[in-house]
Amino acid sequence: MNIAINTRLLIKDELEGIGRFSFEIIKRIVKQHPNINFHLIFDRPFSKNFLFSENVKGYVIRPKTRHPVIWYYWFEFQIPKLLKKINANLFISLDGFLTSKLNIPKINVVHDINFEHRPKDLPFLYQKYYRHFIPKYCKISNEIITVSNFSKNDISKTYKIPKNKIHVVYNGVSKNFNTEDKYTEKIKKKFTKGNDYFVFIGSLHKRKNISRMLKAFDLFKKQTKSKMKFLIVGKKRWWSNEMEKTYKNMSYNKDVIFTGYVSEIFLNSIIKEAKCLCFVSLFEGFGLPIIEAMKCGTPVITSNVSSMPEICGDSGLIVDPLNVIEIANAMQKIKNDKNLCNKLIESGIKRSQIFNWNESAKSFSKVIEKYI
Repeated sequence: MNIAINTRLLIKDELEGIGRFSFEIIKRIVKQHPNINFHLIFDRPFSKNFLFSENVKGYVIRPKTRHPVIWYYWFEFQIPKLLKKINANLFISLDGFLTSKLNIPKINVVHDINFEHRPKDLPFLYQKYYRHFIPKYCKISNEIITVSNFSKNDISKTYKIPKNKIHVVYNGVSKNFNTEDKYTEKIKKKFTKGNDYFVFIGSLHKRKNISRMLKAFDLFKKQTKSKMKFLIVGKKRWWSNEMEKTYKNMSYNKDVIFTGYVSEIFLNSIIKEAKCLCFVSLFEGFGLPIIEAMKCGTPVITSNVSSMPEICGDSGLIVDPLNVIEIANAMQKIKNDKNLCNKLIESGIKRSQIFNWNESAKSFSKVIEKYI
């Protein structure tokens, strides 16, 4: 049997949300099914490390898919050609995009539909493409996999999809995230000159609520006169004029450090040494940094909207992401209340054990096995 998988977001040294999910799930399911041929489809030269076992082949389809026009060409013309060539029996897409040109079983992984609720966060052509094609692709999918019960209910309600067609497969936590400190002294010396710090991890996107988070940190600094710093870990791919204006208008913007992309090995130490993770996004299908921080024994401040309360449970401080004062007050609690922090650390470490990539891969495999 031949299973083709869209892995275009599996990019070396850039394993953000969907890429991380792709990496952890694929490397397990290909080993769980050694008698099946897996064909991974990329849009650029890929690392040989992504060919996880002998039953895996990789293909590159040009051009790179970084524009809606190219998305359409890639999925509606290039993908069908390759699927016919390799005689694919099942097509799995890990990023919500499918092809409507081939009548074979299709499993679609839709992490969330934030673009339906916050379309203005995206460039015009992007939001139009998502809102036109994702509903269509969901309806032609034989099965849909998503990463939280929130997203399952959201997809079902918004697109009128039966719930029994949608399966929840949680993200897990990489083994690289733990309570050990390998680079603590180097991390603090490099980024904060030895000072304590809060940390944010993720793409610098409007949906991540960067502006309010910076305003809250500025308010926290004014109120406490603390030497605390704020590390922002992530690429400025979606950096906006609003974010730039907020940053420039801060009284304490010199205490905000932008690290850019950081490899997972160093990221563990950055999170572990932080006073807390501040992840007050406006919308998440899951919120992977939440459980990564918990696994590292770091307290979490997160939002009371979308999937974040489901993922965080009672193991973090839950705030209104629209309320700058509430976010700043949570930062003060983390700084001042050691007993609270210890409780959050203990609870978070226990909760992080729920999110296991091996169990996630087993759940993913159960969906695939319907078609084997």
